[in-house]
Amino acid sequence: MKIAVIGLGTMGAPMARHLVAAGHDVTVHNRTREREAPLAELGAARAATPAEAAAGAEVVLCCVSDTPDVEAILLNGDTGVIATISPGALVIDCSTISPEGARRLAAAFAEHQVGFVDAPVSGGSEGAEKATLAIMCGGSEADFARALPVLDIIGGAITLVGPVGCGQIAKAVNQVVLAGVYQGVAEGIVLAHRAGADVEKVVAAIENGAARSWVLENRAPNMQADAYPLGFRVRLHRKDLGIALETARECGIPLPVTSYVATQEDGLIHGGHGDEDMSAIARTVRRNAGIADGPLKG
Repeated sequence: MKIAVIGLGTMGAPMARHLVAAGHDVTVHNRTREREAPLAELGAARAATPAEAAAGAEVVLCCVSDTPDVEAILLNGDTGVIATISPGALVIDCSTISPEGARRLAAAFAEHQVGFVDAPVSGGSEGAEKATLAIMCGGSEADFARALPVLDIIGGAITLVGPVGCGQIAKAVNQVVLAGVYQGVAEGIVLAHRAGADVEKVVAAIENGAARSWVLENRAPNMQADAYPLGFRVRLHRKDLGIALETARECGIPLPVTSYVATQEDGLIHGGHGDEDMSAIARTVRRNAGIADGPLKG
């Protein structure tokens, strides 16, 4: 299958590698062009613009940061995907954008007889590297069926949630839940330390009980060590929480925990920690408790 992959960041580059390894004819494009070079060494073609990448492609997979970026890549005049994509092709957007943005994009491509699936992902850089991402999809059943052979290569659990936009709604819910879990794990670790217990042993004691979670298993060590390698950037999670909070406002629903975590992330970003893994939320919890920077001992 001829597939264009646009956006070669922490998530998009592993996706492209998996598609090349699976034997597909892959063309890549990234705004920072040097990121294309490692994919070219594996056999991918390089394209100077999104439009060039999309020309002749059966599937265009996009994975970038935000709604305006996606719209620029897909819809921007002569250089956007929409300028060259063929009728009957399919766009799969793995970015996290607003549900309404996904619906606008789908409507624009429908005018060109092009299918569209919003397919945001969860699982962090580890999931992208291991091709175990959870993928939440919005689109018609027919377009989802066409997308599935591609998504099966880059992900693990793949779910059609509903019509276009529903994948983004599911991702917003995912980020709301994660906000509370990260905050809770950080607070629990600080409590264990301040109360005089060995943090590592506390985590070992609870990680097979009701408190078990991916965050506890994979990010508690970051919080204990006070080191926050990627991961998933704080600033991108804050962007996602903005989408979730705006959706909640439209629905008339208060999200107090999410709002609180968003405020903590604003502080981290202001303090220069926006490109750290979102487990850096522990920085704020530790400082509020008067705990000095550095690993927690016992």
